Amino acid sequence: MPDRVILHCDLNNFYASAECISHSEWRDVPLAVCGDPELRHGVVLAKNEIAKKLGVKTGDVIWQAEQKAPGLVVVPPHFDLYMSYSRQMFALYNDYTDMVEPFGADECWLDVTGSQKIFGDGKAMADAIRARVKKESGLTCSVGVSFNKVFAKLGSDLKKPDATTVISRENYKRLIWPLAANEMLMIGRRTYDRLLKYNIVTIGDLARADSAMLKSNFGINGLKMKKYALGDDDEPVREAVKSRAIKSIGHGMTAVRDIETESDARDLIYYLSEKVGARMRKSGVRGSLVSVGMRDSKLFSIVRQRALAVPTYSSTEIAECALALFLDNWNGDPMRTVTVSMSKLEDDDAPRQLSFFDDSYRNDKLEKLDMTLDRLNDKYGHVVRRASLIGKDFLYDKTDAEDFLPFQR
Repeated sequence: MPDRVILHCDLNNFYASAECISHSEWRDVPLAVCGDPELRHGVVLAKNEIAKKLGVKTGDVIWQAEQKAPGLVVVPPHFDLYMSYSRQMFALYNDYTDMVEPFGADECWLDVTGSQKIFGDGKAMADAIRARVKKESGLTCSVGVSFNKVFAKLGSDLKKPDATTVISRENYKRLIWPLAANEMLMIGRRTYDRLLKYNIVTIGDLARADSAMLKSNFGINGLKMKKYALGDDDEPVREAVKSRAIKSIGHGMTAVRDIETESDARDLIYYLSEKVGARMRKSGVRGSLVSVGMRDSKLFSIVRQRALAVPTYSSTEIAECALALFLDNWNGDPMRTVTVSMSKLEDDDAPRQLSFFDDSYRNDKLEKLDMTLDRLNDKYGHVVRRASLIGKDFLYDKTDAEDFLPFQR
Protein backbone atom coordinates (compact mmCIF):
# COMPACT_ATOMS: atom_id res chain seq x y z
CA MET A 1 0.00 0.00 0.00
CA PRO A 2 1.48 3.38 -0.99
CA ASP A 3 2.35 5.90 1.70
CA ARG A 4 0.02 8.71 2.63
CA VAL A 5 1.05 12.24 1.71
CA ILE A 6 0.56 14.60 4.65
CA LEU A 7 1.29 18.34 4.70
CA HIS A 8 1.68 20.47 7.80
CA CYS A 9 1.19 24.18 7.08
CA ASP A 10 2.44 26.70 9.64
CA LEU A 11 1.94 30.43 9.15
CA ASN A 12 5.21 32.15 10.07
CA ASN A 13 5.19 34.59 13.01
CA PHE A 14 1.44 34.71 12.52
CA TYR A 15 0.22 37.42 14.90
CA ALA A 16 3.20 39.69 14.27
CA SER A 17 3.04 39.17 10.50
CA ALA A 18 -0.64 40.10 10.45
CA GLU A 19 0.15 43.32 12.33
CA CYS A 20 2.98 44.23 9.94
CA ILE A 21 0.77 43.63 6.90
CA SER A 22 -1.90 45.90 8.39
CA HIS A 23 0.66 48.64 9.22
CA SER A 24 3.24 49.06 6.49
CA GLU A 25 5.30 51.40 8.71
CA TRP A 26 6.13 48.42 10.96
CA ARG A 27 7.47 46.07 8.29
CA ASP A 28 11.13 47.08 8.63
CA VAL A 29 11.34 47.42 12.42
CA PRO A 30 11.42 44.85 15.25
CA LEU A 31 7.88 44.20 16.47
CA ALA A 32 6.31 42.06 19.17
CA VAL A 33 2.66 41.33 19.94
CA CYS A 34 2.38 41.35 23.72
CA GLY A 35 -0.28 40.81 26.34
CA ASP A 36 -1.49 43.60 28.59
CA PRO A 37 0.92 44.24 31.50
CA GLU A 38 -1.92 45.72 33.56
CA LEU A 39 -3.67 42.33 33.33
CA ARG A 40 -0.36 40.63 34.18
CA HIS A 41 -0.10 39.18 30.68
CA GLY A 42 2.88 41.35 29.75
CA VAL A 43 4.76 38.70 27.76
CA VAL A 44 5.61 38.29 24.08
CA LEU A 45 2.93 36.31 22.27
CA ALA A 46 4.55 36.63 18.83
CA LYS A 47 7.43 38.48 17.18
CA ASN A 48 8.33 39.35 13.61
CA GLU A 49 11.41 37.98 11.86
CA ILE A 50 13.49 41.08 12.64
CA ALA A 51 12.81 40.80 16.38
CA LYS A 52 13.40 37.05 16.23
CA LYS A 53 16.89 37.55 14.75
CA LEU A 54 17.67 39.94 17.62
CA GLY A 55 16.88 37.18 20.11
CA VAL A 56 13.30 38.01 21.12
CA LYS A 57 11.45 34.85 22.10
CA THR A 58 7.82 33.94 22.70
CA GLY A 59 7.26 34.11 26.45
CA ASP A 60 9.81 36.88 27.10
CA VAL A 61 8.50 39.58 29.41
CA ILE A 62 8.29 42.94 27.68
CA TRP A 63 11.32 44.51 29.39
CA GLN A 64 13.46 41.52 28.38
CA ALA A 65 12.34 41.82 24.77
CA GLU A 66 13.05 45.57 24.73
CA GLN A 67 16.57 44.96 26.03
CA LYS A 68 17.26 42.48 23.25
CA ALA A 69 15.74 44.65 20.53
CA PRO A 70 16.16 48.41 21.13
CA GLY A 71 13.37 50.35 19.47
CA LEU A 72 11.04 47.34 19.66
CA VAL A 73 7.47 48.19 18.65
CA VAL A 74 5.09 46.62 21.17
CA VAL A 75 1.47 46.17 20.09
CA PRO A 76 -1.52 44.53 21.80
CA PRO A 77 -3.16 41.48 20.18
CA HIS A 78 -6.07 41.97 17.79
CA PHE A 79 -7.75 38.58 17.74
CA ASP A 80 -10.47 39.52 15.25
CA LEU A 81 -7.75 40.38 12.71
CA TYR A 82 -5.91 37.10 13.27
CA MET A 83 -9.04 34.99 13.03
CA SER A 84 -9.99 36.75 9.79
CA TYR A 85 -6.64 35.73 8.27
CA SER A 86 -6.98 32.25 9.75
CA ARG A 87 -10.38 31.69 8.12
CA GLN A 88 -9.02 32.95 4.80
CA MET A 89 -6.07 30.55 4.91
CA PHE A 90 -8.14 27.54 5.92
CA ALA A 91 -10.47 28.22 3.00
CA LEU A 92 -7.38 28.21 0.75
CA TYR A 93 -6.21 24.86 2.14
CA ASN A 94 -9.64 23.38 1.46
CA ASP A 95 -9.10 24.03 -2.26
CA TYR A 96 -6.61 21.12 -2.17
CA THR A 97 -8.42 18.62 0.06
CA ASP A 98 -11.34 18.30 2.45
CA MET A 99 -9.04 16.46 4.88
CA VAL A 100 -7.90 19.53 6.84
CA GLU A 101 -7.29 19.31 10.59
CA PRO A 102 -6.60 22.56 12.50
CA PHE A 103 -3.87 22.71 15.14
CA GLY A 104 -4.52 26.19 16.48
CA ALA A 105 -5.27 29.33 14.48
CA ASP A 106 -2.08 29.22 12.40
CA GLU A 107 -1.31 25.54 11.83
CA CYS A 108 -3.03 22.56 10.27
CA TRP A 109 -2.49 19.17 8.69
CA LEU A 110 -3.70 18.30 5.18
CA ASP A 111 -4.03 14.76 3.83
CA VAL A 112 -3.44 15.30 0.10
CA THR A 113 -2.96 11.62 -0.80
CA GLY A 114 -5.99 11.66 -3.07
CA SER A 115 -5.22 15.05 -4.62
CA GLN A 116 -1.95 14.19 -6.36
CA LYS A 117 -3.49 13.40 -9.75
CA ILE A 118 -4.93 16.91 -9.81
CA PHE A 119 -2.23 19.08 -8.16
CA GLY A 120 0.97 17.04 -8.42
CA ASP A 121 3.01 15.43 -5.65
CA GLY A 122 3.28 16.61 -2.06
CA LYS A 123 6.18 19.00 -2.67
CA ALA A 124 4.45 20.56 -5.67
CA MET A 125 1.32 21.17 -3.60
CA ALA A 126 3.32 22.58 -0.70
CA ASP A 127 5.13 25.02 -2.99
CA ALA A 128 1.84 26.03 -4.64
CA ILE A 129 0.20 26.63 -1.25
CA ARG A 130 3.13 28.75 -0.06
CA ALA A 131 2.96 30.87 -3.21
CA ARG A 132 -0.79 31.39 -2.89
CA VAL A 133 -0.57 32.24 0.83
CA LYS A 134 2.00 34.94 0.07
CA LYS A 135 0.13 36.33 -2.95
CA GLU A 136 -3.38 36.31 -1.46
CA SER A 137 -2.62 37.44 2.11
CA GLY A 138 0.95 38.76 2.33
CA LEU A 139 1.69 36.15 5.00
CA THR A 140 4.33 33.45 4.62
CA CYS A 141 3.98 29.77 5.37
CA SER A 142 6.35 26.90 6.09
CA VAL A 143 5.19 23.46 4.97
CA GLY A 144 6.37 20.02 6.01
CA VAL A 145 5.69 17.12 3.65
CA SER A 146 5.83 13.56 4.95
CA PHE A 147 4.11 10.20 5.20
CA ASN A 148 2.66 10.88 8.68
CA LYS A 149 1.45 13.77 10.82
CA VAL A 150 4.29 13.81 13.36
CA PHE A 151 7.04 14.01 10.74
CA ALA A 152 5.10 16.57 8.68
CA LYS A 153 4.92 18.80 11.77
CA LEU A 154 8.66 18.39 12.36
CA GLY A 155 9.27 19.25 8.71
CA SER A 156 7.44 22.57 8.92
CA ASP A 157 9.55 23.45 11.98
CA LEU A 158 12.90 22.57 10.38
CA LYS A 159 13.15 25.44 7.94
CA LYS A 160 11.53 28.88 8.39
CA PRO A 161 10.29 31.20 7.06
CA ASP A 162 8.57 30.44 3.74
CA ALA A 163 10.07 27.01 3.06
CA THR A 164 9.09 23.48 2.06
CA THR A 165 10.79 20.53 3.76
CA VAL A 166 10.21 16.95 2.59
CA ILE A 167 10.75 14.16 5.11
CA SER A 168 10.64 10.78 3.39
CA ARG A 169 11.28 7.19 4.42
CA GLU A 170 14.69 7.56 2.80
CA ASN A 171 15.85 10.67 4.70
CA TYR A 172 13.98 10.77 8.02
CA LYS A 173 16.75 9.09 10.04
CA ARG A 174 19.21 11.68 8.79
CA LEU A 175 16.91 14.69 9.27
CA ILE A 176 14.81 13.72 12.28
CA TRP A 177 16.77 11.41 14.51
CA PRO A 178 19.51 13.96 15.45
CA LEU A 179 16.87 16.38 16.80
CA ALA A 180 16.25 16.72 20.54
CA ALA A 181 13.45 14.39 21.62
CA ASN A 182 11.37 17.31 22.93
CA GLU A 183 11.06 18.63 19.36
CA MET A 184 8.52 15.88 18.78
CA LEU A 185 4.81 16.12 19.50
CA MET A 186 3.61 14.92 22.94
CA ILE A 187 7.03 15.37 24.58
CA GLY A 188 6.95 18.38 26.89
CA ARG A 189 9.59 19.72 29.24
CA ARG A 190 8.79 17.38 32.13
CA THR A 191 8.68 14.28 29.95
CA TYR A 192 11.96 15.29 28.33
CA ASP A 193 13.58 15.77 31.74
CA ARG A 194 12.55 12.22 32.63
CA LEU A 195 13.85 10.87 29.31
CA LEU A 196 17.23 12.50 29.96
CA LYS A 197 17.56 10.42 33.13
CA TYR A 198 17.64 7.36 30.86
CA ASN A 199 20.15 8.97 28.46
CA ILE A 200 17.46 9.51 25.85
CA VAL A 201 18.48 12.85 24.36
CA THR A 202 17.50 12.72 20.69
CA ILE A 203 14.60 11.34 18.69
CA GLY A 204 17.03 8.68 17.43
CA ASP A 205 17.79 7.66 21.01
CA LEU A 206 14.05 7.29 21.60
CA ALA A 207 13.63 5.17 18.47
CA ARG A 208 16.41 2.82 19.63
CA ALA A 209 15.30 2.69 23.28
CA ASP A 210 14.17 -0.56 24.87
CA SER A 211 10.40 -0.92 24.63
CA ALA A 212 10.06 -2.71 27.96
CA MET A 213 11.96 0.08 29.73
CA LEU A 214 9.79 2.74 28.10
CA LYS A 215 6.57 0.97 29.03
CA SER A 216 7.78 0.37 32.58
CA ASN A 217 8.68 4.03 33.15
CA PHE A 218 6.25 5.92 30.90
CA GLY A 219 3.35 3.51 30.46
CA ILE A 220 1.53 3.25 27.16
CA ASN A 221 2.77 6.74 26.24
CA GLY A 222 6.33 5.44 26.26
CA LEU A 223 5.50 2.97 23.51
CA LYS A 224 3.61 5.66 21.65
CA MET A 225 6.62 8.00 21.75
CA LYS A 226 8.86 5.28 20.33
CA LYS A 227 6.28 4.54 17.64
CA TYR A 228 6.30 8.19 16.62
CA ALA A 229 10.12 8.29 16.55
CA LEU A 230 10.16 5.27 14.24
CA GLY A 231 7.76 6.95 11.84
CA ASP A 232 4.91 4.57 12.59
CA ASP A 233 2.32 7.27 13.33
CA ASP A 234 -0.88 6.18 11.61
CA GLU A 235 -3.26 8.74 13.13
CA PRO A 236 -5.58 10.04 10.40
CA VAL A 237 -6.06 13.66 9.42
CA ARG A 238 -9.62 14.55 10.30
CA GLU A 239 -11.88 16.06 7.68
CA ALA A 240 -12.57 19.78 7.98
CA VAL A 241 -16.28 19.10 8.49
CA LYS A 242 -15.60 16.68 11.36
CA SER A 243 -14.55 18.01 14.74
CA ARG A 244 -12.77 16.17 17.52
CA ALA A 245 -14.91 14.79 20.28
CA ILE A 246 -14.88 17.27 23.16
CA LYS A 247 -13.11 15.67 26.13
CA SER A 248 -13.07 18.61 28.51
CA ILE A 249 -14.26 22.20 28.77
CA GLY A 250 -12.50 24.73 30.95
CA HIS A 251 -11.80 28.37 31.59
CA GLY A 252 -8.89 29.92 33.45
CA MET A 253 -7.78 33.39 34.39
CA THR A 254 -4.68 35.13 35.65
CA ALA A 255 -6.35 37.65 37.94
CA VAL A 256 -5.42 41.31 37.66
CA ARG A 257 -4.20 41.07 41.27
CA ASP A 258 -3.46 38.08 43.47
CA ILE A 259 -6.35 36.24 45.11
CA GLU A 260 -5.74 36.54 48.86
CA THR A 261 -9.14 36.07 50.53
CA GLU A 262 -11.79 33.38 50.53
CA SER A 263 -14.31 35.93 49.30
CA ASP A 264 -12.20 36.80 46.25
CA ALA A 265 -11.62 33.09 45.56
CA ARG A 266 -15.37 32.46 45.69
CA ASP A 267 -16.12 35.27 43.24
CA LEU A 268 -13.42 34.20 40.76
CA ILE A 269 -14.47 30.55 40.85
CA TYR A 270 -18.13 31.44 40.32
CA TYR A 271 -17.10 33.66 37.38
CA LEU A 272 -15.06 30.86 35.80
CA SER A 273 -17.75 28.26 36.49
CA GLU A 274 -20.36 30.37 34.72
CA LYS A 275 -18.10 30.49 31.65
CA VAL A 276 -17.60 26.72 31.78
CA GLY A 277 -21.28 25.98 32.29
CA ALA A 278 -22.30 28.26 29.41
CA ARG A 279 -19.85 26.52 27.07
CA MET A 280 -21.13 23.11 28.13
CA ARG A 281 -24.74 24.05 27.54
CA LYS A 282 -23.82 25.51 24.15
CA SER A 283 -21.99 22.27 23.26
CA GLY A 284 -24.85 20.10 24.52
CA VAL A 285 -22.84 18.14 27.08
CA ARG A 286 -22.88 17.42 30.80
CA GLY A 287 -19.84 16.52 32.90
CA SER A 288 -19.19 14.58 36.07
CA LEU A 289 -15.55 15.38 36.92
CA VAL A 290 -14.63 18.86 38.21
CA SER A 291 -10.99 19.98 38.05
CA VAL A 292 -9.43 23.05 39.65
CA GLY A 293 -5.99 24.32 38.68
CA MET A 294 -4.16 26.68 41.05
CA ARG A 295 -0.96 28.65 40.45
CA ASP A 296 0.46 30.83 43.19
CA SER A 297 2.50 34.03 42.96
CA LYS A 298 5.71 31.93 42.87
CA LEU A 299 4.30 30.06 39.83
CA PHE A 300 3.93 26.76 41.70
CA SER A 301 0.97 24.84 40.24
CA ILE A 302 -1.31 22.02 41.33
CA VAL A 303 -4.47 20.46 39.85
CA ARG A 304 -7.12 18.70 41.94
CA GLN A 305 -10.23 16.77 40.82
CA ARG A 306 -13.51 15.61 42.32
CA ALA A 307 -16.33 13.51 40.87
CA LEU A 308 -19.97 14.57 40.99
CA ALA A 309 -22.76 12.14 41.82
CA VAL A 310 -24.84 13.33 38.85
CA PRO A 311 -23.52 14.72 35.52
CA THR A 312 -24.41 18.40 35.17
CA TYR A 313 -23.95 21.59 33.20
CA SER A 314 -25.26 23.74 36.04
CA SER A 315 -22.88 26.63 36.70
CA THR A 316 -23.85 26.65 40.37
CA GLU A 317 -23.20 22.91 40.85
CA ILE A 318 -19.83 23.27 39.12
CA ALA A 319 -18.92 26.33 41.20
CA GLU A 320 -19.87 24.76 44.53
CA CYS A 321 -17.72 21.70 43.86
CA ALA A 322 -14.84 23.78 42.46
CA LEU A 323 -14.87 26.13 45.45
CA ALA A 324 -14.80 23.21 47.90
CA LEU A 325 -11.85 21.74 45.99
CA PHE A 326 -10.04 25.06 46.07
CA LEU A 327 -10.54 25.65 49.78
CA ASP A 328 -9.53 22.07 50.65
CA ASN A 329 -6.21 22.53 48.85
CA TRP A 330 -5.41 26.20 49.42
CA ASN A 331 -2.70 26.91 51.96
CA GLY A 332 -3.54 30.62 52.11
CA ASP A 333 -0.72 31.79 49.82
CA PRO A 334 -1.68 34.46 47.24
CA MET A 335 -3.04 32.81 44.09
CA ARG A 336 -2.16 34.22 40.68
CA THR A 337 -4.08 31.93 38.30
CA VAL A 338 -7.14 29.72 38.78
CA THR A 339 -8.68 27.35 36.23
CA VAL A 340 -11.98 25.46 36.41
CA SER A 341 -12.71 22.64 33.98
CA MET A 342 -15.14 19.77 33.47
CA SER A 343 -14.41 16.35 32.00
CA LYS A 344 -16.00 12.90 31.73
CA LEU A 345 -18.47 14.53 29.37
CA GLU A 346 -21.60 12.96 27.92
CA ASP A 347 -24.34 14.18 25.59
CA ASP A 348 -26.99 16.13 27.44
CA ASP A 349 -29.69 13.75 26.17
CA ALA A 350 -27.85 10.63 27.39
CA PRO A 351 -29.79 8.47 29.90
CA ARG A 352 -28.93 9.34 33.49
CA GLN A 353 -29.00 6.97 36.44
CA LEU A 354 -30.97 8.63 39.21
CA SER A 355 -30.43 7.92 42.90
CA PHE A 356 -32.32 8.31 46.14
CA PHE A 357 -29.12 9.68 47.68
CA ASP A 358 -28.43 12.73 45.47
CA ASP A 359 -30.41 15.89 44.89
CA SER A 360 -31.25 15.38 41.21
CA TYR A 361 -34.31 17.62 41.55
CA ARG A 362 -32.14 20.56 42.69
CA ASN A 363 -29.74 19.99 39.81
CA ASP A 364 -32.59 19.99 37.27
CA LYS A 365 -33.95 23.27 38.67
CA LEU A 366 -30.53 24.92 38.48
CA GLU A 367 -29.98 23.71 34.91
CA LYS A 368 -33.35 25.11 33.81
CA LEU A 369 -32.50 28.44 35.44
CA ASP A 370 -29.15 28.55 33.60
CA MET A 371 -30.81 27.79 30.26
CA THR A 372 -33.25 30.67 30.85
CA LEU A 373 -30.37 33.04 31.65
CA ASP A 374 -28.52 31.87 28.52
CA ARG A 375 -31.50 32.78 26.35
CA LEU A 376 -31.76 36.24 27.94
CA ASN A 377 -28.05 36.93 27.54
CA ASP A 378 -28.02 35.64 23.94
CA LYS A 379 -30.97 37.83 23.02
CA TYR A 380 -30.10 41.05 24.85
CA GLY A 381 -26.36 40.84 25.41
CA HIS A 382 -24.77 39.94 28.72
CA VAL A 383 -27.52 41.60 30.76
CA VAL A 384 -27.75 39.14 33.67
CA ARG A 385 -24.83 38.45 35.99
CA ARG A 386 -24.21 37.71 39.63
CA ALA A 387 -24.36 40.82 41.80
CA SER A 388 -21.30 39.65 43.71
CA LEU A 389 -19.18 39.97 40.53
CA ILE A 390 -20.02 43.60 39.83
CA GLY A 391 -17.10 45.96 40.37
CA LYS A 392 -14.52 43.31 41.24
CA ASP A 393 -11.10 44.80 40.49
CA PHE A 394 -9.36 41.47 39.91
CA LEU A 395 -11.71 40.27 37.13
CA TYR A 396 -11.78 41.25 33.49
CA ASP A 397 -13.96 40.00 30.63
CA LYS A 398 -11.64 37.51 28.97
CA THR A 399 -12.96 36.46 25.57
CA ASP A 400 -12.74 32.96 24.12
CA ALA A 401 -10.37 34.33 21.45
CA GLU A 402 -7.78 35.08 24.13
CA ASP A 403 -7.38 31.34 24.67
CA PHE A 404 -5.81 31.16 21.20
CA LEU A 405 -2.29 31.96 22.43
CA PRO A 406 0.55 30.27 20.56
CA PHE A 407 2.09 28.69 23.65
CA GLN A 408 -1.11 27.30 25.16
CA ARG A 409 -1.62 24.38 22.81
